[in-house]
Amino acid sequence: MPAGLRRYVEAIPGTPLPHGILGASCTTITDVTEDRIHELNGVEWMALGCCPVLDWPDPCEVDESPGEESPGAPVQKEFCRPTTEHASPITVYAGAECSTLGWTYEEARAHAEATLALGEQHALEAAFWRTKLAAEAVDLTPAAGPLSIAQGVAVLEGCLAESYGGVGTLHVPAGAAALLGCCNLVREDPATGSLRTLAGNCAVIGAGYSAINTGPGNVPAEPGTAWLYITGPLVIRRGPADTVPGGPGPSVNIRTNDRRVLVERTYVVGTTCTVCAVQIEVCP
Repeated sequence: MPAGLRRYVEAIPGTPLPHGILGASCTTITDVTEDRIHELNGVEWMALGCCPVLDWPDPCEVDESPGEESPGAPVQKEFCRPTTEHASPITVYAGAECSTLGWTYEEARAHAEATLALGEQHALEAAFWRTKLAAEAVDLTPAAGPLSIAQGVAVLEGCLAESYGGVGTLHVPAGAAALLGCCNLVREDPATGSLRTLAGNCAVIGAGYSAINTGPGNVPAEPGTAWLYITGPLVIRRGPADTVPGGPGPSVNIRTNDRRVLVERTYVVGTTCTVCAVQIEVCP
């Protein structure tokens, strides 16, 4: 075939991973409207479900005989003081830079918007992992070292069940996701399309998780290992995508004759109760 100038065609489209933090159907996502825009500055709430519900023993089954010693104080029912939890904003962005001779403002804006749409899930996962999961988790890895993925999931689900008891969220780096199928650890719910463990917890598989893959304290994972986390349910508030600048004139740097267009969006990702972590082997 004779050589010649390459023909310009449309960009290859992409699709975010379906079971990421924005794709998992067990994640509650709310688009923040103008009248509630202040929620994008961060939110706080009274924790629900972190206090235990206890059973009261049948007095007929308890030996209340004082014997030879004086009886102690009567058994009292326990009360739990709820704690206040909060979630901080995470802003993700995509910027397009080009020569004014190459792209119009509309083309640069469209490219930045498409880039954000494809990559914002990845960026949100990485930020949530770094600022929440790795920053607050309790490390359950035994002294003997990393576990198998089946053992790791079992440990995490036990931790969640002890502290919360409701349906929670398992956070898995994409680089370890294939191992979930080895022991039939998750199944796709035909009704919702979400991935569920046998205990019923939702699994979020994140490309952004895989890019970070740090343990508690954001310490990098050792080669051949990965970190898994578990939390309560996720509630995500999503702001509108804002384009800066809003018109072609301010987008041009007259010194370089380059055009810059930025598109950004703010999220607030909330979860509740305990965050637990465990290190697993991916290359045994």
